[in-house]
Amino acid sequence: MAKKDFNDRTLSLGLARVSEHAAIASAEWIGRGDEKAADQAAVNAMREQLNKLDIKGVVVIGEGERDEAPMLYIGEEVGSGTGPEVDIALDPLEGTTLTAKDMPNALTVIAMGPRGSMLHAPDVYMEKLAIGPGFPENIVSLDQTPGERVRLLAAAKQCTTKDITVCVLDRPRHEAMIQELRDTGAAIRLITDGDVAGIIHCAEADKTGIDMYMGLGGAPEGVLAAAALKCMGGQMWGRLTFRNDDEKGRAAKAGITDLDRIYSRDDMVTADVIFAATGVTDGSILPGIVREPTHLTTETILMRSKTGSVRRMSYRNPRH
Repeated sequence: MAKKDFNDRTLSLGLARVSEHAAIASAEWIGRGDEKAADQAAVNAMREQLNKLDIKGVVVIGEGERDEAPMLYIGEEVGSGTGPEVDIALDPLEGTTLTAKDMPNALTVIAMGPRGSMLHAPDVYMEKLAIGPGFPENIVSLDQTPGERVRLLAAAKQCTTKDITVCVLDRPRHEAMIQELRDTGAAIRLITDGDVAGIIHCAEADKTGIDMYMGLGGAPEGVLAAAALKCMGGQMWGRLTFRNDDEKGRAAKAGITDLDRIYSRDDMVTADVIFAATGVTDGSILPGIVREPTHLTTETILMRSKTGSVRRMSYRNPRH
């Protein structure tokens, strides 16, 4: 039987629906202080909707290894079993803590591409660096110091280092990097969670005020962010970092042999993909869910790298 093509146009609206339903399911857990319940609600809804799509899907970036995650684990097969073979990267609720505490920038996130198109990133840390579109290739790199990156980006933007804003996860491990960045005069936007959103901010610098993202975060989230930047434009690099032999074993299991490799955006996502994200709590990319007595309203961003199109969709759904 002939292999079915990955028709990103017809699949994209289905993907938006998957993202929307996960957001709606997590809505009742906003501000309730229960991260696990919020995450589980999003996982259940995302899985249910994925299984309605006519795809032969495999989760390559998911909730963790099979023994750690009951659903949407890495390697899980989803979809109706008919249709094109696809890779799926997802974070049913990016920002479970943000949701539980009703803090900004919680999102549901999912990306889909042809089978074999996404890096099977193990659940380890990744050193990340991202900038928005419109710059020469490789103008900054992971081999430079944080200060050098700021100075080179400022030169490319024809501005001073004081005009550069860098987004960084607020973690003790970043203290030295933050100090070096501040020594250049750059401003820093610290975020508590959600580095997929942090990296997407770079692609819309005029709107978000963020020029560059850097720091250590989860490798799976790095692949999701690369999928978003592939659609929106922008450059990104990632290098896996390992704290122990167990983490190196995870990389080997994922088929990674060169532990020092620097992955570009297009190394992490090698073919055209579609990407959807829905706002759960208010954020700088998307507004959060609006709860009325009779309806819930969500906003979703839906992107296709093939066309570079970015669609924003509002979805008003009756509460049951």
